Amino acid sequence: MKGKTHIGMGLVTYLSIYNIIPGKFNFLGLFLVVFASILPDVDHPKSMINKYILPFKNKLTKVVLYGCIGLIFLWYDYLYTDAPIMKAIGISFIIIAVSSHRNGLTHSFSGMIMFSFIIGYLGNMYDIHYLVYYFMIGYGMHLFCDMFTNMGVPLFYPFENKKFRFPLTYRTNSKVGSVIEEMLMICGILFTIYRLPVIFCK
Repeated sequence: MKGKTHIGMGLVTYLSIYNIIPGKFNFLGLFLVVFASILPDVDHPKSMINKYILPFKNKLTKVVLYGCIGLIFLWYDYLYTDAPIMKAIGISFIIIAVSSHRNGLTHSFSGMIMFSFIIGYLGNMYDIHYLVYYFMIGYGMHLFCDMFTNMGVPLFYPFENKKFRFPLTYRTNSKVGSVIEEMLMICGILFTIYRLPVIFCK
């Protein structure tokens, strides 16, 4: 599924259930849902995030850049902080570096838990305890939507390599897949237009 479709599905879900989660509707939550909706695809060198980060859109650049960032975090933590959050961030960057698209931790429950721990920890540091809810909406919807594609996702990686998909799937970047995603985007835009006045007129 394309990045813009993931963002759209994440936002539609958020606008549908924001009133039953802590923190309700706010723009920080909106931003975090968008970010989390495309974060799992950071394992692909040509993803929306890496489009603005990697100087060269290939696997080697991704491995080197994210691997070095992860080692810097771990080195800094070893010398100065000895903090669990720094270790978690460093390890996360290294995992991103070595993960291949939809064959690693970022497209699994383990990856969602790991990144949610980091977001939750940061939220608690700044007394914004509900951040993790927004993050899990975006990340969870990404995994859910990718199960509608023929590639599926390894939900229980690294404990099991089996990829899970729904009975009815489509091939990403195919003509049928593009039509389906365009239709989803149109429906998402219409739903957003419907929901925004309800949110801001309260």
